[in-house]
Amino acid sequence: MPQAASIIKIGQFHEDDRAQRLLDIIPLGAGQLNISYVNSIEHVVAWHAHILQTDFWVCLKGSLKVGLATPIESCECSNGELDPDLFDVRFEYLSDKNFCVLAIPPGIYHGYRALEPGTILLYYLTHRYDPADEFRAPVGVFSEEWNTQNK
Repeated sequence: MPQAASIIKIGQFHEDDRAQRLLDIIPLGAGQLNISYVNSIEHVVAWHAHILQTDFWVCLKGSLKVGLATPIESCECSNGELDPDLFDVRFEYLSDKNFCVLAIPPGIYHGYRALEPGTILLYYLTHRYDPADEFRAPVGVFSEEWNTQNK
């Protein structure tokens, strides 16, 4: 006989002035599946990198400008001073009009800015969130431009 269907409580809910986040929405063991509902197009959520964790991002609704800062040479992630000249900074755009998965391996600083209110980001982490695996850098450290150009 099959098991009965059941309701599973979502692991955690977090809200701030940037977004509402449902964390650990499906029990996966080692990894973690999360959803962010991004309220603001004014905030930039950047920069951070991981030692172990790989992120996989899909934009389910709306659009995101995603910043990626990849080390040009082998360098260690750290919360200390970063030399922006040692990183190649580029932007990718994720959207519900062009579905794709963005894989962000360890060591790549990343962040985003929503381009539409109500943008929804689904993201899978290969390891459960661990603050000790995350290194942060302030917005602007790479002299990056988060605004979008009118064309």
